[in-house]
Amino acid sequence: MIFFVFRTASAQVSIEACSMKGKASFYAKSFEGKKTANGEVFSNELLTAAHRSLPFGTLVKVTNLSNYKSVIVRINDRGPYSKHRMIDLSKAAAKEIDLVHQGVGSVLIECIFSPPNEAEIEIVPDSIAE
Repeated sequence: MIFFVFRTASAQVSIEACSMKGKASFYAKSFEGKKTANGEVFSNELLTAAHRSLPFGTLVKVTNLSNYKSVIVRINDRGPYSKHRMIDLSKAAAKEIDLVHQGVGSVLIECIFSPPNEAEIEIVPDSIAE
């Protein structure tokens, strides 16, 4: 089970549909505790990701195209800086879609929510929420 915590004053949310295919990887342990581009402290235990251009706070569904497992992550960082990858996932997100052993894999990224004014949103796996 995954819990979504939304902190926004607006009930009206519009999202521009987006869908893209590309390569995904996940953050190394060395990023744990460092600041992300939006100022948060990075945790490999949260369901977050880095993307070059999607607004911070955007929720995206990432599907591993080798097994069709999906996870929903929140964009809170910029990157990846390898031109061959489209998104970097936290290790928790990579585990959800069995990407850890692959290291890099082909994924489908679908935007499902874009917050107004980059409202704060947190996605917490149930193992942490309890």
